[in-house]
Amino acid sequence: MNRKTASQLSLFVATLLSASLLSPIAHAAEDHSAHHAKASAPAASAEMTDGEVRKIDREAGKLTLKHADIKSLDMPAMTMVFQVRDKAMLDKLQVGTRIQFQVVSEAGKFVVTELKVKP
Repeated sequence: MNRKTASQLSLFVATLLSASLLSPIAHAAEDHSAHHAKASAPAASAEMTDGEVRKIDREAGKLTLKHADIKSLDMPAMTMVFQVRDKAMLDKLQVGTRIQFQVVSEAGKFVVTELKVKP
């Protein structure tokens, strides 16, 4: 094999390897953007999700919840911190209270827009 053919073959192999390595990255970026499209769905389509209050920060208007899957956001069950739309929502809560709530994604934050204490 002459030097020109070897150089062309090396370039071809490098191009194939780059394309195969970058393909999953491009695919992951597509999947990620699709997730955010779901996350910014309007509150009207949000379903109520079961949760349990773990911590309340009344001054900051934040609530730590152990929650079930949040289908409207394609989010699995976990424990995490949420902002609340209105700090008055926190008045009827204490640690251990079981609730149902709606949450939306706004400007990169998850905001509880509605909640009901479960009997």
